[in-house]
Amino acid sequence: MGHTPFGYKIKNGIAIIDTSAAIQIKELYANYLSGLSLAEASKTAGITTYHGTVKRMLQNKHYIGDDYYPAIIDSDTFEKAKSEQKKRAEALGRIRAPKAKIPAAIPMIFTMKPVVENHNDPIVQAEYLYSLIESEVN
Repeated sequence: MGHTPFGYKIKNGIAIIDTSAAIQIKELYANYLSGLSLAEASKTAGITTYHGTVKRMLQNKHYIGDDYYPAIIDSDTFEKAKSEQKKRAEALGRIRAPKAKIPAAIPMIFTMKPVVENHNDPIVQAEYLYSLIESEVN
């Protein structure tokens, strides 16, 4: 098992809720959903960390409970925080849809004079072959 998320302790191989930290987690979610920024929400909840860490905490699914970790918050609160993060990112222009790839238009049909020369140097041979192209056919 990797890093134990904030709000939990491991006792005898079992994850249990750290009561004081769990209160801070609940307050963090409440503060963020009330409109505070990531940094302000964590500072008000008494969690001293970077805003990037707070963002990851708000996205941590362990807080809604799983096979190993007991739930600290309900799934409704988790989903509200998730949609709030998305809404704020869109408002700040931080969500970019991937651009559709436009295939390169390479002409594949052309007419060519007959090949009469062979060169030992592949570069020279390629230049010669390209010089034989008469026209592209659409």
